[in-house]
Order: sequence, then C-alpha cells, then structure tokens
Amino acid sequence: MHPVILTGRVVSLREFREDDAASSLSVVGDDRVTRWLSFDTRSQTEAAEMIRGAMARAQLEPRTEYYLAIEHESAFAGFVRLGLDGVKAAKLGYAVRAELWGRGLATDAARTIIEFGFTRLGLHRISAAIGPDNAASVAVAKRLGMAYEGRIRHHVFTGGAWRDSLLYSVLEPEWAQTQFAPASGAVPDRPRQR
Repeated sequence: MHPVILTGRVVSLREFREDDAASSLSVVGDDRVTRWLSFDTRSQTEAAEMIRGAMARAQLEPRTEYYLAIEHESAFAGFVRLGLDGVKAAKLGYAVRAELWGRGLATDAARTIIEFGFTRLGLHRISAAIGPDNAASVAVAKRLGMAYEGRIRHHVFTGGAWRDSLLYSVLEPEWAQTQFAPASGAVPDRPRQR
C-alpha cells in the first residue's frame, strides 16, 4: 500500500520525500538522538542515502516496511518505522529531533503506526528493542501497553561497542484492550490512511 499518510493526535505520518534528506540530518546527524538508535550518527550523504533507500523500499510489492516521516506543526520532526517480519509481526522503531523531546510526539507517532499495523495491515504482534539506558523510550513502550519480554544480549553494534536491548511487545488482542481502542459503540479514533 503506497502512499500512506496517517493522522495522529499531534503528529502526521507520511512517506519520505527527496527533500527530507536535509531535515533528517536533525535526527540521524545528532549524537544526542543516535545515542539511542541502532546505528551511529550519519553524515549528510548517508542521510540522503537513507531517505532514498526508504523511498525505494516503499515501492516494493509486497512492502517490507513502513518507514514514515513524522511531521509536527507542518515541519519534519523525525521518523517512525514498522519493519515487517513476514509472519504477521513487525518491529517498531522511532526517533524524534532532540529539541522536540518530551512533547509526546514519539508516543503519538508510535501509537498511530501501531494502530495502522493492527487495523490496516492485519498484524498480530509488534515489538520494540530498546537500549537499556533509554528510560524515555521504555516509558513510551509502557505507555502504549507493551509488555517487557526480556533482554537481548549484544543486540546492536553502535558507538564502537555492542549494546544489549530490552524487548517489549504488544499483541493485537492486548492492543484492542488498551486505552487507545475505541469504546464499545464509539466512533473509532483510528489513524486515517489516504
């Protein structure tokens, strides 16, 4: 399914565009942000390659990932990703510009794409692997009703060293019982796809 545009409560999610390369540097080129990601800080050239790669993968059939730009107040704020595992499961990832931390953007972006994954893609499980020291991201996972499953030892190599990850997940039946599911008889507060 392409193109995808989803509307959250405070963010909108959309396909990447070529002109996002410069803006993406505010996320992938910032050590404060990449400290928490599964890759090291990227150069302007690497950021442009990342955007071109995401745009190319968005055209694949079947689609293997939904890697979307996060917009807040009509400006690039970060990215969110569902990497499809091919077994009705996906891996969740997200990052927001450091100066926008603490405003609920990551929670809203993750909530919006999780809802999309369960309602539009028919997924059964969505997981997130989070660095053990990333308390803010652990809080996002918990806020979204994700359950802690355990520790993945030496999961990613970043910053010149191996790092463990904490694994969180949510299953579709659990998601349906969270505060994000519509009340019985209520009009669903679902992300819109255009």
